[in-house]
Amino acid sequence: MGLTKNQETHRPGVFKQTNKAHKTGRHRSKGVINNEVKGKQSVKVISKQIHKNLNKDDRRHQSLQLRKKKMEEILEQKRNLGRGSNSAPVLICIIPLQEDLDLENIVHKLKNADDTINSYISPCGIVHINIPRMKQRFSIIVPPIGNVFGTLDAAKVANTVLFVTSATNTVDGTVREEIIDDWGNEILKSCLLQGLPTSIVAATNVDKLPFKKRQDYKQRVAQSISKCLPEEKVFFLDTPTDSLNVLRRVSTQKQRTVTYRTKRPYLLADELKYVSTENSDNQGTLLVTGYLQGSPISVNGLIHIPGFNDFQMLQIDLIDNPYVIEKNKPRKQSGSDEIDMKNNEFLISQTLGHADPEKQESLESENIPDLMDAEQTWPTEEELAQAEAARKKKIVKVVPKGTSAYQAAWIPDEDAEDLSEYSENESEDKMSVDGANSHADSEADMASDDEEYETITISEAAPDECKYDQDIDMAEEKEAMEKINRAKLDAQFPDEVDTPQNMLAKVRFQKYRGLESFRTSPWDPKENLPQEYARIFQFENFDRTRKRIFKESQDMDTALPGWYIRLHVANVPRDIFTELNILDKRPIIVFGLLPNEQKMSLINIVLKHANIYQQAIKSKERLVFQCGFRRFSACPIFSQHTNGSKHKYERFFRPEMVVVASMYAPIIFPPCPVLCYIEQKNGSLDLVASGSVLSANPDRIVVKRVVLSGHPFKVHKHSAIVRFMFFNREDINWFKPVQLRTKYGRRGHIKEPLGTHGHMKCFFNGQLKSQDTVLMNLYKRVFPKWTYEPLFLTQLSNKDDSMMID
Repeated sequence: MGLTKNQETHRPGVFKQTNKAHKTGRHRSKGVINNEVKGKQSVKVISKQIHKNLNKDDRRHQSLQLRKKKMEEILEQKRNLGRGSNSAPVLICIIPLQEDLDLENIVHKLKNADDTINSYISPCGIVHINIPRMKQRFSIIVPPIGNVFGTLDAAKVANTVLFVTSATNTVDGTVREEIIDDWGNEILKSCLLQGLPTSIVAATNVDKLPFKKRQDYKQRVAQSISKCLPEEKVFFLDTPTDSLNVLRRVSTQKQRTVTYRTKRPYLLADELKYVSTENSDNQGTLLVTGYLQGSPISVNGLIHIPGFNDFQMLQIDLIDNPYVIEKNKPRKQSGSDEIDMKNNEFLISQTLGHADPEKQESLESENIPDLMDAEQTWPTEEELAQAEAARKKKIVKVVPKGTSAYQAAWIPDEDAEDLSEYSENESEDKMSVDGANSHADSEADMASDDEEYETITISEAAPDECKYDQDIDMAEEKEAMEKINRAKLDAQFPDEVDTPQNMLAKVRFQKYRGLESFRTSPWDPKENLPQEYARIFQFENFDRTRKRIFKESQDMDTALPGWYIRLHVANVPRDIFTELNILDKRPIIVFGLLPNEQKMSLINIVLKHANIYQQAIKSKERLVFQCGFRRFSACPIFSQHTNGSKHKYERFFRPEMVVVASMYAPIIFPPCPVLCYIEQKNGSLDLVASGSVLSANPDRIVVKRVVLSGHPFKVHKHSAIVRFMFFNREDINWFKPVQLRTKYGRRGHIKEPLGTHGHMKCFFNGQLKSQDTVLMNLYKRVFPKWTYEPLFLTQLSNKDDSMMID
């Protein structure tokens, strides 16, 4: 029966039941996919479909094939070391473990290990030997004995380090008692901390010992080096057979990888030439020839010569290898058995590439800050009056002789807080100024005494006590004793300072703040940054940038490792070329820089105190760093190596400690080993710490803590009256929000001040003991000062002591 005209249809109400839809999870159901596709067929990807249809056994076989292919590539690369025309010879660095060892005799034994050896000597003094019977090539480099940095530079680029010790004395032929002397211990430990490649230990002059004592001597050598090189065997190096066995061991042993140098291209100079620029006599192009190792190099990148500076390149040439293995070439029977390559011209095979000015890396290392790019406010009349009064005020400064008034105005005054961290009284400040003046006077007297000198002959009589006292610098003795006392005081009472009585504590500690929790309380890393932060560079994500740069560095195709190439280094001063030529047996190394490694940033380095140096190092003290291929000096600040967003500032770097040193320096991507030295008054360097680069992160927050202490005067259950923390009622009201703690673990807060002499009523979360000490922690962020200075080879031992920061 149909609906009538006036009849209405039924409509559901608001309470109609609605069933929930079927939940398919994160994926779409088959019905939804069929409705969206509507019968259309998609194109199948063959490679993915095949990979999807592989069963378990096929997938396992495929992974085994990929792994086998990678292993074969690595083995082929290792087998080609020292073989073929497209591979570099095995570079051997000979390092003696005794300072008076004759290394020329060791090189002569290696060159005469076989009758078929062809030896060459390069213009830079590198010995190249070819052994046709072994189908192997070797290069031998001998760094200068006694030069730590020269030896470390040679060990950086060597494939194998040959440590040599002698059984007898070189001069008189007597039997040695010690296997390794002081020089050997120092250089062996430094090489291990820097990153030691493959090593071999050999003993020479053993044939001069009685036959029954030779094996005993070999065991003594193995026992002496077992602490540093526990797995190394000891070889003899006396007869040609022994020398050939050493070379065979070098060619067949497993090569140890040093990560920081394999990530970068590097080259040991075989020949140096200089071409002056037409328009300038002081600058020109330096031509460096040698075997490229490490990773591929790009002509648009930058290079670094250790001990000098960063430079750009003009072009890279491929040179015909002059040290190929010649099977049928007989040795010279008369005269010298080696061929001098100094007068031979290396033939250029082809030019691999020219630098593109649009793609070339810039030598710019610092950002130029805009001093007007900040909020500008018009000064008030009071500020103008204060500035005028400060301008007319006379300031007494200690300046070098001949300094004008205009130059003296630019010499910055020392920060009062840096001069005295533990005393704030005016009398003590005056004493510190007087002490500085007396120290300056003593230095001036010493300088005037050094201008007049004479030569005298001293007999082997008993020492004169008065003359011994004349050689002692009492100012230096007092300074060292004061430094030791401060380190002991800081170790006994960490970060505790005395509240000043002659000024308000809220004025003295106005840069400090209280934190409810050192770990979780927020701290903005962009707050109150110093002016030096406008000159440095920062990465948005340092770890991601490092991984991307390491991946892209392997794709450079200008020159590949193993090629014999020539680098055209642009804009090199003639003085540098002169200094490179006068270096006595010191290796000349060229390192290729990764992108952004020439730019300045705030570098954080993890350091561990060396056991051989038992003194504490003060923060902001001048130290010498060797970070991988760079060498510079800086005055870092130390902080704890902990997790979290904030890190506590350490005033002293004590033995057996691990700290993070922060300083302004060029960016260096980790992993990269670091050696830290301290320079003595006589110019010598002592190894004080070692470690590695942590990051280049200017947002690392280093927080300095100051602890104010008070003593409970009257205790009643959870409340106590505390005195000697403050001496003014106004200071108590100012620091009222800051939380208190005690040495016995109680927590509390200030309730109210009592009287006008600094007594205050405090409440704690437990019963307070009368012998307890009430403490208040205050914090402020600290930054390093711009003290970066690159160390040049000719200036390493002549640094000015005025760079020291107390």
